[in-house]
This record gives sequence, structure tokens and C-alpha cells, in this order.
Amino acid sequence: GGTMKRRAGEREKELKKKKLLEELGENRLPYLTPADADFHQLWKTKYSKLIFRKSDTVPEELHQMVQESFLTLRELNCFFQDLVRIKGKDFLTPVSRILIGNPGCTYKYLNTRLFTVPWPAEGYDIKYCSPQIHDACKALMRLNDYLHIEAVKALQGQNWFETKEIKDTTVIDREQSFATSLMEQGSVSKDQSGVCVPEDDRSLKNRTSYNLTLLNYMDPLQMLYLKQEPYFGMGNMAVSWHHDENLVERSVVAVYSYSCEDSAIEESNEQELKGRDPAVWHVGLKVAWDIETPGLAVPLHQGDIYLMLDDLNMTHQHCVLAGLSPRFSSTHRVADSSRGTLEYILGQCELALQNLQTDSDSTALSLKSLEAAVVKQVEEIHNEVEFEWLRQFWFQGKRYLKCTDWWLKPMAKLEEFWRKMEIMTSLVLSEVRKEQQIEEQRNETVSCFLLLLKERQKLRKEWTAR
Repeated sequence: GGTMKRRAGEREKELKKKKLLEELGENRLPYLTPADADFHQLWKTKYSKLIFRKSDTVPEELHQMVQESFLTLRELNCFFQDLVRIKGKDFLTPVSRILIGNPGCTYKYLNTRLFTVPWPAEGYDIKYCSPQIHDACKALMRLNDYLHIEAVKALQGQNWFETKEIKDTTVIDREQSFATSLMEQGSVSKDQSGVCVPEDDRSLKNRTSYNLTLLNYMDPLQMLYLKQEPYFGMGNMAVSWHHDENLVERSVVAVYSYSCEDSAIEESNEQELKGRDPAVWHVGLKVAWDIETPGLAVPLHQGDIYLMLDDLNMTHQHCVLAGLSPRFSSTHRVADSSRGTLEYILGQCELALQNLQTDSDSTALSLKSLEAAVVKQVEEIHNEVEFEWLRQFWFQGKRYLKCTDWWLKPMAKLEEFWRKMEIMTSLVLSEVRKEQQIEEQRNETVSCFLLLLKERQKLRKEWTAR
């Protein structure tokens, strides 16, 4: 049911997108940059849940540690292009990535599961391939802690503003720094804010306790082709319009940006450019499925940070617009870990294996129950461990062995559980062939069992082809 709903939702989105582009034809929607007079007012009214922190608000020592870690990971070839699956076809992402975070955590996007290179969390024995990788992971854990505090402050600030009536909606003088005027005021317009309920500490913690960061790297000059932004004509895109997926609802996404700018590529104030400066990286924002509201293109320089608060990731879409210099980013997320941690999948395996028993007088294995519901649950877990974990890991996850071998033991354990589940499948087959089974019960067991076996066969063919 969930898959059907998701596919229907994806189809609906595609149709909306097609319709929007048809309506636009050759006309492009307007978008604003900080050079435009109405930029600040638009940000206040339509994009107020985007909070910006200029690099000079971040401790210099943290900048240094984080930027060194980016360069170290690039030097050691730890950034990888992902093979993602869109509409049944595989594509290599133009951006190279690495996932770093809590041990045993994973993040899934576009049908690809990434496995964290664990940062040095307390209580875990993590062996890194080199001291430099250890230091890089530690630096990113420090950045994670810093961004957690910033996100809590931003949400608390937003709640405070939402409880006060906003009387002064004067347009801010365009010469004033857009960073300080909007990003630090954090005021929220009436059309975007609901009735405010002061948040308890647990809710704030749940929505800001980042369990991982997805690091991105791209050198635009090495790319043969970059997609053009289709709605506003914003130029080259490194990452197309999207909502971040697989996150805890209303959680804050925090992004640290580091573009390796040099004097030749610095933003020029003398040039009178219409629209955004194509030499400079920007984050683009738009209201989802809206062709009335102008878009926003916000420049990103070395060490700048932005936060997407509350439901911004659901109500709006964002893209990354390429500049000319290479750029790194560290995108900190509260990944929905309800089905995405090692602890979860090991628990599922143990649940499935409760239906397997060893006869006391021999080494023979048998099943405790042949009830349809029990068989169905075991076979669903069997499919989950094979296709969501083992195949995903060995398909792309083993490249992380460049950094650490942390995942090898858990994967060996999961394989052991999977082998036992293969035996359980054989046992179901041999049991349902026996005559003494009550026909009605047997039919019910067989029909749900066959559905899951067909699904397994189909997925194995797909993975073999990949």
C-alpha cells in the first residue's frame, strides 16, 4: 500500500511539473537576488524560515578544522559519485558524496542507501584507515554539535517572534546587509506562521539532534554538462529542485558551505549583472508548485551557513546553483532512523528467527508456526535484510572501506541471519507440501508466501541487471 501511494504521489508530482513547464513555455518566472530592491521583503514574507549565518559569525578555529577535513577527504579520494535510481533507470550523481555520522546509521535517497562512516562517538571502538580520517570525522562531529546549538537557538527565536504581533513591516533599506537584517532577525510573516505553541525541550531536541551529515563535493569546471535551471533561468544547477527526503518531520536541515574561491572568481561589484552572478555558488528556493511567487537565489561564500527551519523543506523546494570554483558542503540532517539503523535491522532479524527452532534430540531445524501472519512477517524481513541492507551495502557501501572497516562485522552478522532465513523459506515450502495441513490454512499461507517470493525473484533480477 505504501509503495502504491508513493508511486501515485511521484506520478502526480511529475504531472504538476510537466504542466508548470508547459504553462511557462519560453517565459521564465522572476527571481530575486540581494541586489534587487524587493529581495528583503520577499524573504520576510515568503522565505522567512530560511535562516542565514555569514561566515564571520562562526568561530575561526571551527572553520579551519572543517575546511581542512574537506580537503583531507578529497585528497584521500573519499568522495564518491552515487549510482541512484530514478524511474527505473540508474544515474550517476554529478555531485560526489560521503556520509559521516552516528555509528550504525544510514541515509536513503533516490533508492540508494548510504552507510555512515562513523564519527568517533563515545563508547564505540572505531578503527580508521588513517589518523587523518579520524581527525576529519572528529572535526565534522564538532561542526555537528555547533550546528545543533545554532538550530535550537534559531527555532527558539522563531517561536518568540511568532508569539509577538509583527507591526513593523517596513521594507529594509536595500543597502543594509541582507545577512544581518533578515537572517538574524528571523522574523516570520503572518502568511507563513501558524498559531504558535511554545515548544517543549524534547520537541526541540528531536528536530535538531543531527545524527549524520551528507558531505558534497563538486568542481563545476570538471563537469562536461550541467542541467539548466528550468523555471526561472537561474543558470547551471549542481543539484536540481528537490525536497530533502527521509527526514524526521519538521526537523531543521543545517548546511555549511565552503567554496574554494580565488581572486579571479570573486564576486564583482562593478559588473551590473541581471540576475545572479554565475561565478558564485547560490542556493535557490521556490515555493513548491507555485508559479506566482518569485524565486530566491542567495549567494554562498566560504564558511557561510544556512538553516531550513520547521516545515520549509516540505512547503518549499531548493536547488544548488553552481559557481565556477570547486565547492564542498556539509549538510546536517535528522535522518528518520525508524527503519534505517543497524540496531533496527538486527532487531527485525531476531524477531524473524523466533519462528525457527532446533529440535532438542537432533540438529534438525523446524518452524514453530505456519500461520500465514507469522510466515508473512518472516518473509518480509527476509526481503528487507537482503534488498535494503546486504545488496545495498555490497553494491556501493564497500567503497567506504577506504575510511574504515566498521561495517564489515555487522554485515557478516546480517548475512548469517539471512542464511537462516533462506533455510526458513525452504522449510515453509516443504511443510506446505505435506498432506496433513488443513487446506484452508495452507491456502492462506501459500498465497501470501508466494507474493513475497515473487517480489524477491523480481528484485533479484533487477539487482543482477544493475
